[in-house]
Amino acid sequence: MFMMFAMTSDSVGEIIKEVKVAFEVTNAQASLMHSLPMLGIALSGLLLGFLADRLGRKVTIILGLSVFGLACYSFFIASSFTLIVSLMTLSGIAVGIFKTGALALIGDISSSTRQHTATMNGAEAFFGVGAIIGPLIVAYLIHKDVPWQYLYIIAGGICTLLIVIAGFMKYPSYKKANADAAQKVSVRQSLELVKNPYALGFSVGAFLYVAAESAIYVWMPSYLLCDATTVKAAYTCYSEGFSQTLAIYSVTAFFILRAAGRFLGIWMMARFNWSLVLLLFSGAIVLCFAGGLAGGKQVALYLFPLTGIFMSVIYPTFNSKGISCFPKHQHGSVAGVILFFTAAGAAAGPFIMGLVSDAMGGDAKYGFMVASVFASLLFIGLLYNYLRNPTLARLRTIEATEYGVER
Repeated sequence: MFMMFAMTSDSVGEIIKEVKVAFEVTNAQASLMHSLPMLGIALSGLLLGFLADRLGRKVTIILGLSVFGLACYSFFIASSFTLIVSLMTLSGIAVGIFKTGALALIGDISSSTRQHTATMNGAEAFFGVGAIIGPLIVAYLIHKDVPWQYLYIIAGGICTLLIVIAGFMKYPSYKKANADAAQKVSVRQSLELVKNPYALGFSVGAFLYVAAESAIYVWMPSYLLCDATTVKAAYTCYSEGFSQTLAIYSVTAFFILRAAGRFLGIWMMARFNWSLVLLLFSGAIVLCFAGGLAGGKQVALYLFPLTGIFMSVIYPTFNSKGISCFPKHQHGSVAGVILFFTAAGAAAGPFIMGLVSDAMGGDAKYGFMVASVFASLLFIGLLYNYLRNPTLARLRTIEATEYGVER
């Protein structure tokens, strides 16, 4: 599921290049192809995240996959910018439903909060694989003069297969709330969770991280483009060989490094202090952004894709630790809250960057300056987290009450 979702969502940077030419839209208008689906995920996660706790993981996942598949197949008739954006938004709503079910399911199969973090990195690693496959499929389709919409037809086929598998799969039982608490599993409970300091803290962190990360796969292709009459000729300013190849496949390089880092994170997060790892990696992201802006496109060509290795473990760990701060019968609801802020960051970040870039003459480097601010705020927050360790006592309590682990 994570791979399928990533195939579509993380291909948007490549698709935007084609849509801008086909429909003659501005940077801000084109960014709606990313921002509106993320808004759909955000609202769906916040308002419908409780379904995983009320209806169960299996029903919620199948419901979300069904809506997502319908949206994907509808791209076969999508021929206008408005319809394309509308279908992308519907697919975002569907993702918010099945992803909260999947995130809650990870808690059901984990035996400790540490294992939860490792498992989350594993799931997000497959998201990273999908992020590699998606842009490659789009590039291949365009090279063969096949409409990029066929990416969604392929995703729809995978979705159909997942629905069949989910229908026959036996899901593990989870610790449900008592009768009184179960009646309170609702939209109101999800909204109340926003005020919880643990849910809010990790949610804000997710917002800042995704706002910075989305700059890479949404606007890096536009930033690295040189002046040319066509997209195919736009990378000729880079010397032939590795530099020109990296310029063309920079987004793919970023996703490969991010996926590799997440598979490594399965091992890393089971052995090292997660707060220290996140602090060091967030600092490296800030340095890469600053160096890429100060050194220009020739330097950014290397430093921007390199951020993939440093970004790899941050979001899965935020998700895992945030969810682990709550009992299992609330995992669906709190996953929805974190997903809301995640998608809000993915929606707001690129849109703000597009507005700033348009205001400054259309140069995407000004959008990356905004992304650098998001990355810097994330580093400051993780520095506080490392120095104060505010979740230590909470996680120990959850370990004892939910997983039976005494420390």
